[in-house]
Amino acid sequence: MAEGVKVEIVSPEVLVLSAEARSVTVPGTEGYLTVLGPHAPLMTTLKPGFVTVTDTSGSARSFFVGGGFADISDAGVTILAEEARPASDFGRTEIEARIAEAQKALDAASEIEDKQTAQNRLDIWKNLLLESAALSSTVH
Repeated sequence: MAEGVKVEIVSPEVLVLSAEARSVTVPGTEGYLTVLGPHAPLMTTLKPGFVTVTDTSGSARSFFVGGGFADISDAGVTILAEEARPASDFGRTEIEARIAEAQKALDAASEIEDKQTAQNRLDIWKNLLLESAALSSTVH
């Protein structure tokens, strides 16, 4: 393929996606990054977030990943996710439950490091709530 990128999203249970794409956007721990074609080798950790895969016809699909790694090279993008599924299967109720869990962990933390970790996790889930709302308003 002259233009584009091969993408695979793998969770411990199943191969979630294997396709050719125009672009792939992944939630790296340092921020989202987009791969458009052959790429210099890069390995990055992923935070919980949404992977957006735009296929060769320009249609975009989103997938929730619950952290993991992305291996990016000229051969394509391989995402090894702790948890992965179509974004449409990951609803607001589940995100709100994870926010509540993160808030409980923050309230229970006594050490400064534990408080920082819990606060970061809470912030990630609150941001995902906003992202999921934006995704659902653009997908009809």
